[in-house]
Amino acid sequence: MTLNDPLANALSIINNHEKLGKDTCSLKPSSKILKTILEVLEKEKYVGSIKEVSDSKGNWIKLNLIGNTNNIGVIKPRYAVAKNKFEMHEKRYLPARNIGVIIVSTSLGIMTHHEAKKKNVGGKLIAFCY
Repeated sequence: MTLNDPLANALSIINNHEKLGKDTCSLKPSSKILKTILEVLEKEKYVGSIKEVSDSKGNWIKLNLIGNTNNIGVIKPRYAVAKNKFEMHEKRYLPARNIGVIIVSTSLGIMTHHEAKKKNVGGKLIAFCY
């Protein structure tokens, strides 16, 4: 099985396991971007603890789920957003004002759109979660 977008695959696995009411899921393959995005989601209290596991086939991530996500997914294409233009994308990807987060890749690293607004930086949209 070939994966064209490992990030989209991982977020889809999380979404499916959450809907099934599972406690944990394993995400293969592991990457820096996936791990950083999961750390942002953990900080925002959408997922539980993250554990990176190494075995003979490569690294993978064991993720504890806490049942706080209703929907999670990638944003394609990765739109570039100016520092004061997040509102249009909030309306498109999030259900209501101040509910959920959009994960953005900025020059200061990967963060939520709320942090990007506070730090007054723009970037590229990666994923959403609510």
